Amino acid sequence: MPTAETAVAAAALSKEDLLRDYRLGWESRQASLAGRKEVFMGKAKFGIFGDGKEVPQLAMAHAFRVGDFRAGYYRDQTFMFAAGELTLQQYFAQLYAHTDIEADPATGGRCMNGHFATRLLDDDGNFKNLAELKNSSADVSPTAAQMPRLVGLAYASKLYRQNPELHEFKQFSVNGNEVAFGTIGNASTSEGMFFEAINAAGVLQIPMLISVWDDHYGISVPAEYQTTKQSISEILKGFQREGEGQQGFEIFVVRGWDYPALVETYQRAAELCRTQHVPVLIHVTEVTQPQGHSTSGSHERYKSKERLSWEEEHDCLRKMREWLLTEGYATEDELEQIETESKEVVKQARLAAWEAFFNPIKQERDEAVTMLQKLVAEDGQEGALSEMVEQLRHNTAPIRADIVRAVRRALRLVRGQRSAARRDLQQWLEQALAENSDRYNSYLYSQSEQSVLNIPEVKAEFAPNTPQVDAREVLQACFDANFRRDPSIFAIGEDVGRIGDVNQAFAGLQEKFGELRVTDTGIRECTIVGQGIGAAMRGLRPITEIQYLDYLLYAIQILSDDVACLQYRTKGGQKAPLIVRTRGHRLEGVWHSGSPIGMILNSIRGMHVLVPRNMTQAAGFYNTLLRADEPALVIECLNGYRLKERIPANVGEFTVPLGVPEVLQQGTDITVVTYGSMCRIVMDAAKQLAEVGVSVEVIDVQTLLPFDLQHVITDSVRKTSRVLFADEDVPGGATAYMMQQVLDDQQAYRYLDSQPRCLAAQPHRPPYGSDGDYFSKPNVEDVFDTVYELMQEADPKRFPAIY
Repeated sequence: MPTAETAVAAAALSKEDLLRDYRLGWESRQASLAGRKEVFMGKAKFGIFGDGKEVPQLAMAHAFRVGDFRAGYYRDQTFMFAAGELTLQQYFAQLYAHTDIEADPATGGRCMNGHFATRLLDDDGNFKNLAELKNSSADVSPTAAQMPRLVGLAYASKLYRQNPELHEFKQFSVNGNEVAFGTIGNASTSEGMFFEAINAAGVLQIPMLISVWDDHYGISVPAEYQTTKQSISEILKGFQREGEGQQGFEIFVVRGWDYPALVETYQRAAELCRTQHVPVLIHVTEVTQPQGHSTSGSHERYKSKERLSWEEEHDCLRKMREWLLTEGYATEDELEQIETESKEVVKQARLAAWEAFFNPIKQERDEAVTMLQKLVAEDGQEGALSEMVEQLRHNTAPIRADIVRAVRRALRLVRGQRSAARRDLQQWLEQALAENSDRYNSYLYSQSEQSVLNIPEVKAEFAPNTPQVDAREVLQACFDANFRRDPSIFAIGEDVGRIGDVNQAFAGLQEKFGELRVTDTGIRECTIVGQGIGAAMRGLRPITEIQYLDYLLYAIQILSDDVACLQYRTKGGQKAPLIVRTRGHRLEGVWHSGSPIGMILNSIRGMHVLVPRNMTQAAGFYNTLLRADEPALVIECLNGYRLKERIPANVGEFTVPLGVPEVLQQGTDITVVTYGSMCRIVMDAAKQLAEVGVSVEVIDVQTLLPFDLQHVITDSVRKTSRVLFADEDVPGGATAYMMQQVLDDQQAYRYLDSQPRCLAAQPHRPPYGSDGDYFSKPNVEDVFDTVYELMQEADPKRFPAIY
């Protein structure tokens, strides 16, 4: 039962506040019930709802202030309603996949229902004044994937409070007073990302307030299969701090149906989090889930009658109703009126959302039918065409695919004919495809003025007699210059701080700029990246280091599911210009010489992938990225740090454009396309091939995403009529990707006189030792022999067989 203390906390709310909460709770419940029916009626594809979580989310909303951030999951609808960041009509618009961002500001119809977000950017792609807004970072479906980003959202508050240089950034923070609220289901706390994030927050001591909605199940699997002791708060007791000023968490446990206790708990927890920057975990127990997990099935299949009866008795809205009546805050008539009105309010919102969603589609259908009927009349087509038109006309619930499919098939039937109706229909189709491209395919990358493609190229300049130094010193000078230029830039990673990273590119920079700017982390790749994602969403410019490319696997999921698709899944409403710095390619052994580029290219579309051949090119890329607003992965050459290069005089200002290959050597017989450490291998082979009369044009692609925007490679193939793609990935990896880009997209196949070839590494990881490297990755002799084979096929007299 509520204690005197909790009753006082709840009593601080007026009767109007309490009844407003009750009304919001019932509106949310009715929205869940109506949403499920909409799915079963076929008006939506899938539904997952927040029924049973209404009361704790109402309490959480009372503690949520402007400037705060949320990183949650798909059952937080009541919180979003209470925070004023979601309307009922927007809720149903997302359920129907309405592609207008005015209707569904969170995702523009790109995510299924329950994926909440606020628009952090204005129409030009610039950050709004986030310190004056209630903010929700864009949800993702993979369980616990909101946790790494949550660490970064909270970490930003720590930086904004503790780094005086950041106090001028008023649009992002007010002295770091912002709390990052996270939510997660009890079963999802079994994920490694949850534990990694909890540990990271405890080490960092950041204002992260995580709520665990514990309804005892994960879909159909009960807690005894999910959590040791069936209680996340019990097993996290070791994180409980021993006293004020000590490291650790504050942990609260509160029942999900106890409204006054919930209000008091969230007020205490948020104030502690906000003022002391102590991470807090609130374990909300005895939560119910009246409709089960989702529309995919019924919870009656796996819950006992006793459990179902208990859930009905402990429904949070029922308990809140009892409390309001017992404490005299409302009468039966008042509450019944609220319940009745809530149902009608939801009904009207649902109808308005459906009308706003369906009417434009119906109008498009009617336009297409009219044009198709003209086609039938003008061309005298009966049979299949007229039947198709009638089917479309009588379709009571068409989707856009139905309309476009019918038009495309109609044009197929009248192919070769010339008529005004056919031309008009073609024009309609072109416009429809363009509009649907914007609806479903836009904003994979930034469309703002700060896009990387809009950053002007500035050539590197070298003073006379500039000495050559270890290449890592070029990067060190580049980072130094950028840190001086922009106080929002910081770097984190394993060994980045005190020793300046394992290859010394940050050597001395922690001492110069302080521990808040150049910071060591624990061994936790996933949350290193997450720390960067959240901070970047709050206006900072993080460089997060993954020590070796092989260990990017720990973070590839969060890169793929969160930052890479962030602009896309919010249709330009959010961004996180994170730079992930790593090193790979040649070194030693299975886990320190990887080049899994195909995996990367196929999993993180939406990020840029840069593969510089040396540290000067890498520095130019960093200068470009730090002036742009997009996320990128930069893969430096692991064996290049001690090679000699010159430091440009404008080391912090020169930029290298993305998507522009560089021709390293002109040639006339064959084009060899490569990148990274393979550039040196190919250049050595080209020199040896020249000795036997083969002229090789060597092209460094420099970036794989984007890839050769100016078709430099095709221009080369037009000249040489032969091409070899070479890299250190497995067969069918990035070489196949490059071949597809050049032969398919750029249509360079038209200029080939010989079979296009790929030269990749062996299909296994490279073994240890110099011999292991030689026999598992392409070497100079492999390049020589492959090129020579092509030339022998073309001119066997001039190039007799070697073997």
